[in-house]
Amino acid sequence: MPVKAYVFDAYGTLFDVHAAIGRHRATVGPDAERFSELWRTKQLEYSWTLTLMGRYESFWTLTGQALDFAFARFPKVDRGLRASLLDAYYKLDAYPDARPALAKLKAEGCATAILSNGSTDMLTAAVKGAKLHDVLDHVLSVDAVRTFKPLPKVYDLAIDALGVKANEIAFVSSNRWDVAGAANAGLAPIWVNRGGNPDEYPGLEPVAVIRGLAEVANLSL
Repeated sequence: MPVKAYVFDAYGTLFDVHAAIGRHRATVGPDAERFSELWRTKQLEYSWTLTLMGRYESFWTLTGQALDFAFARFPKVDRGLRASLLDAYYKLDAYPDARPALAKLKAEGCATAILSNGSTDMLTAAVKGAKLHDVLDHVLSVDAVRTFKPLPKVYDLAIDALGVKANEIAFVSSNRWDVAGAANAGLAPIWVNRGGNPDEYPGLEPVAVIRGLAEVANLSL
């Protein structure tokens, strides 16, 4: 069926998760890239672990816990940066192609939304900071169901909010595991593979693979 709506993951897809460290790279020091990668890895790991246990904490809480682990793993990084790094993560930079892509989809009459593991306040701050509010119809947080992707009930939030069938939603994510989750829920997932990473999760493939958000509106779905 033709796609009627485009739903985007937030962190790593519309917003650059490494921008927080990027703003303080010189102060963080030579471990900046590894520190940022670990921060992101533990943030996701905590969300999956809690989901498997049937527990829930806000993504913001997990972001702080993951940051604390990164500080412990890289003791040469000044812990005095904690508040500044969290503030920077709260207001992450959007990728340069995010707004043009959303604006083009809106101009073509498509519904647009964010569906994210991020907490409601995090998403509100990020959308406001990136000035994306006028090109989004919905900003959906897992706070509403108190669990994390890739459980199917999270993707159901988009189906319910948009009032369309699952296969009428193009779900756009840079996270291959998130693409697999969307495919499992019956959505039409698009993988933004900026880094040229190898494919994984056989049987839960994307309907398209692109290198940047500018390509989204040019797809024939």
